[in-house]
Amino acid sequence: MAAAVPSIDSAAAGANAHVREFLKGSPKKLLIGGKWIAARSGKTFETINPANEEVLGLVAEGDKADVDEAVRAARKAFEAGKWSSMGPHQRARYLFKIAELIEAHGDELAELITLDNGKPIGESIIEVGRTADTFRYYGGWSTKFYGETNPSDPGFFNYTLREPIGVCGQIIPWNGPLATISWKVAPALAFGNTLVLKAAEQTPLPAIRLGELICEGACPRASLIS
Repeated sequence: MAAAVPSIDSAAAGANAHVREFLKGSPKKLLIGGKWIAARSGKTFETINPANEEVLGLVAEGDKADVDEAVRAARKAFEAGKWSSMGPHQRARYLFKIAELIEAHGDELAELITLDNGKPIGESIIEVGRTADTFRYYGGWSTKFYGETNPSDPGFFNYTLREPIGVCGQIIPWNGPLATISWKVAPALAFGNTLVLKAAEQTPLPAIRLGELICEGACPRASLIS
């Protein structure tokens, strides 16, 4: 078990009030089936501010049992059809809402990126903007992904139908802890899939905060993201 979290006043000196409040809610849990739960093993790990090498918080350390549970929850959500059978225009609206939430919480998300990753705040602000743009871009694609009808024998009607494939497993790196989420999550959701996302263990905080925002203000209360 990881050690107790030191004072946020030291580890995240200068952070805004929203970020400090988020960091105080430690240890951070796993998002599975629309709920935040501890790892089955009870294990946690430390996430470090590379600027001062102090602990920002503790994060649940998922293992095989947790992954299996997340996959089952995402599969159940997919087969229930609340997202996979939703009309593309409605899915687009949800992705646009996610983009709006990212922009509305942009300062907070940028600070979390810098605290967890170490990049300059200016670069983090740019990353937040690009993340919102990516969700908006794929939201637009939700309504523009067509099948085809193909010339064939007059006695046949030959066509292709594009459908969601199911649960997508997604692993993202540390160097763009928010932008790379959008590259994975936005296209999967845009076309009706559910997913299981593993954030980089070096930079889990932006992913966790985005998961909170999506659950609280954007998507249906279902296991779209685990």
